[in-house]
Amino acid sequence: MTNAPKQPPAEDAIREHTFDGIQEYDKRLPNWWLFTLYAAIAFWVGYWFYYQNAKIGLSNTEVLQQELARIEAAKLADPANQLDDGTLWKMSRNAVFVDAGKATFTTTCVSCHKESLRGTDEGGIGPNLVDNVWIHGNKPTDLLKVVNEGVLAKGMPAWGPVIGAKKTSEVVAFVLSHHEVPAQ
Repeated sequence: MTNAPKQPPAEDAIREHTFDGIQEYDKRLPNWWLFTLYAAIAFWVGYWFYYQNAKIGLSNTEVLQQELARIEAAKLADPANQLDDGTLWKMSRNAVFVDAGKATFTTTCVSCHKESLRGTDEGGIGPNLVDNVWIHGNKPTDLLKVVNEGVLAKGMPAWGPVIGAKKTSEVVAFVLSHHEVPAQ
């Protein structure tokens, strides 16, 4: 081994131009920096296509509306709230309750009232739920009572003990969502 003297590092080339008395080296950008730049550009193109061009993703307004509906549903589902006509009508205008009620209705009520809620009008054995004639009262609380307690003389079982109070109110909200809120 020889103890050769170390060569001093080669001086990097300096660009010819000067701006405000500052000179800069003529070096290539680091690969990690270029990768980050190109990845950010690719992400921007994908984001732009997904949200702006193809409109696949939800807009900020739609996300906000969903979150407000979820918050309103949480307030309405509070067990301290009394289920009165006004509350049931509010629940019927909330997408969270209506969607949950539709799922329960599909699994428990469709066999008698049909998917269109028209019942006997389409060959079902249960009454039509979308017309303006309600057999057992004309208020949402009457409908809630019928779903909870049933009408055994007509063949309607009591669903309250089977599906619980929350799902019962959701089913009522789903049925009411097919009706107009009466003027007060």
